[in-house]
Amino acid sequence: MTTSVLLCADDYGLAPGVNAAIRELIAAGRLTATSVMSLCPFWAPEAAALRDLADKADVGLHFTLTDQTPLGPMPGLAPAGRLPPLGRLMALAYRGGLDAGEIRGELARQIDAFAAAWGGPPAYIDGHQHVHQLPTVREAVVDALATLPGAYARRCGEPVGAILRRKVAVPKTLLIGALGHGLSRLLDARAIPANDRFAGVYDFATTTPFAALMPRFLDGFLDGPLGRNLLMVHPGLPDDALRRVDSLVEPRRAEYEYLKGPEFAALLAQRGVRLARFNDLSRRPTAAA
Repeated sequence: MTTSVLLCADDYGLAPGVNAAIRELIAAGRLTATSVMSLCPFWAPEAAALRDLADKADVGLHFTLTDQTPLGPMPGLAPAGRLPPLGRLMALAYRGGLDAGEIRGELARQIDAFAAAWGGPPAYIDGHQHVHQLPTVREAVVDALATLPGAYARRCGEPVGAILRRKVAVPKTLLIGALGHGLSRLLDARAIPANDRFAGVYDFATTTPFAALMPRFLDGFLDGPLGRNLLMVHPGLPDDALRRVDSLVEPRRAEYEYLKGPEFAALLAQRGVRLARFNDLSRRPTAAA
């Protein structure tokens, strides 16, 4: 039986090397979605090159609230003009310390920046470092999705049993999944489409080769007509622009090399996995653990 998987590369716009790697993999049929950081300087100049591949992949917004420069003033969250690290953002979110107006204003600006360069709205919204799951942020994201006909969201939760069986970054994966319960309830209440299963979380400092992780990510996905599976990846080609803004450099190269190579193609064939866009995935109610 065939398993359909939406294979999504995050961080388009972060650096030219990331952009080039993602475009190459989409053109080769090795990715079916990419999430755009529209507040980054390498989005607008390289949107047209991605638009040439629009028939091959979903392109969505990677809503960003950490470590970058916001597109507009955010005196509460970014008083010095730079968004905080993830830990600071999470602490503020769970203490009720985020200004909803600021978050909604920046989300609107990032959607507008996406649309101005792309020529249309995002196919979906997710979050850089999964920030779309946080209190105050998730409400803004769901409200924005409700105004975008056909747009979908990324759920980051997985059944606990599947996480434990995979044995990859278990504490990190459990935490990310737990943070998403509130978002899932909002999506269900508003009937906003989203994936049923999710994978791709790992410790980027691991010594385990990415080739050994990919089969484990595919374990636990739902076969045939049973669900919508989303697998997150972060391929890229290292360059000076990337090194200036992100510590995740060599793992991106390793992911890119694997995803473009014959070993990945052989795994897909062996497992009966079909890479698909969201609307081509089978649909069912969210699966229980």
